[in-house]
Amino acid sequence: MTSVPRPTPRTTTLAELCPAAGGFSIVGDSSVLVSGLELDSREVKSGDLFAALPGHITNGSSFVESAIAAGAAGVLTDDEGAKSLLANGPVNFPIVIVQSARQAIGALAAQVYQASPGDLRSAPLRLFGVTGTNGKTTVTHLVEAGLRAAGRITGLIGTVGVRIGDESTSAIRTTPEAPHLHALLGVMRERGVQDVAVEVSSHALMEGRVNGLRFAIAAFTNLSQDHLDYHGTMEAYFMAKANLFTPSRADVGVIGVDTPWGSRLAAEAKIPVVTWSSQGAVADWNLSIVGGRTLVNGPGGEEHELQSLLPGAFNRANNLCAYVILRSAGIAPDQAVAGLASVTVPGRMQIVGKFAGVTGVIDYAHTSDAIAGAIASVRENCGGAVIVVLGAGGDRDRQKRREMGESAALLANHVIVTDDNPRSEDPALIRAAVMEGVRSVTASSRSQLATVAEIADRRAAITHAVSIARSGDYVLVLGKGHEQGQEVAGLIIPFDDRDELSAALRGQVGVVS
Repeated sequence: MTSVPRPTPRTTTLAELCPAAGGFSIVGDSSVLVSGLELDSREVKSGDLFAALPGHITNGSSFVESAIAAGAAGVLTDDEGAKSLLANGPVNFPIVIVQSARQAIGALAAQVYQASPGDLRSAPLRLFGVTGTNGKTTVTHLVEAGLRAAGRITGLIGTVGVRIGDESTSAIRTTPEAPHLHALLGVMRERGVQDVAVEVSSHALMEGRVNGLRFAIAAFTNLSQDHLDYHGTMEAYFMAKANLFTPSRADVGVIGVDTPWGSRLAAEAKIPVVTWSSQGAVADWNLSIVGGRTLVNGPGGEEHELQSLLPGAFNRANNLCAYVILRSAGIAPDQAVAGLASVTVPGRMQIVGKFAGVTGVIDYAHTSDAIAGAIASVRENCGGAVIVVLGAGGDRDRQKRREMGESAALLANHVIVTDDNPRSEDPALIRAAVMEGVRSVTASSRSQLATVAEIADRRAAITHAVSIARSGDYVLVLGKGHEQGQEVAGLIIPFDDRDELSAALRGQVGVVS
């Protein structure tokens, strides 16, 4: 796995550190020195406090022995974990006991990884958090570009990767675990970063990964069905997102109100709110299309044209959201506009090849709404057919698979259902669920039904899509975007939709331009 960089160590005793966690008790020596936090025993460094968290599969207490052997100074756990560790008598390391280790670790990490008092680099970072079902990655990239255009030194943390100034590294998950997130922010502070755009997932909010952080601006893009395998209901999913818009987490909310969920959030948020709409809803900021120009209109009669390299209506909404964030942060309109106009995002409506009139595009879309938005985006420039290749991920929200297939069949001309990341599930059953949605679209739904094929092998599916393409057509490969591997039965098999689609185009029509 990729090790997360850390700032210069700041050593503190357990007795000094633990009050940040709220209620706690310490079994053993409270004068032990701590210089870091870690919840992965494989990444423990000497002086770390190891957080033995209750996991979805395995409890972290199972890895305490290896963590201590690697140099951990002590263990953070809950009552049950402590009972397990002390079941056979006293241990030779201190144990910090809290009600919830997962919820406490953010505040503790903030203490360990903050800059030293008096350090010239200790000015607080200005954090911009973006949450929502779709658009988080694109909006954070747009915001970072706008901040850079204004001369700010920036950082970025999200699904595609981490950027510290001009240096980029890979990402482990959308929002890193709390100690990793705080360590990254500590490194950014040391390197002179001023502003950081952060993707904030619903999982991160529920699991305390952003605990100990305060966002200058929290933004909401939209909400549609996803992650119900984790949250259970849309109401619970919404409430997880809404938790970001509270006084303990953020100063100001920037909220899209084009959906009922957004309107509700704007009404219920406990912090000052600025609203935006790309579809004509009543809001502080609106978007209009006049003579082919995309205009943003805001308070005081402000009007500016937004230009973008990102196609489609949903990317116009993403650009509007980012513009409102930037303006709310005090960035001048011309700087915001210049920054937004320069952005492309890996794996997000990315054109990977074009030859003889056939255009190949990949996108990360893996919800019904995102699939519809991606197809609508290419329709704006497509003179022929839209050919869609998609699958659904295993061990994830099973309820959305049918809707994904239905969305594709309603809007595309040709649909090829294939494997995505089946993980531990039977890929044939996943495809069957998507195909059920595809076949639910009948002649009463649209006059000319899409042609349909099911091809399990993703490479073969992409090749087939290109083989049926003609001049003016778009081949749209959805679901994996920037990912460089396919997860099957516990193995990560190298696979990159960008490379595969590019190779298929070269094989079918010559050299991709």
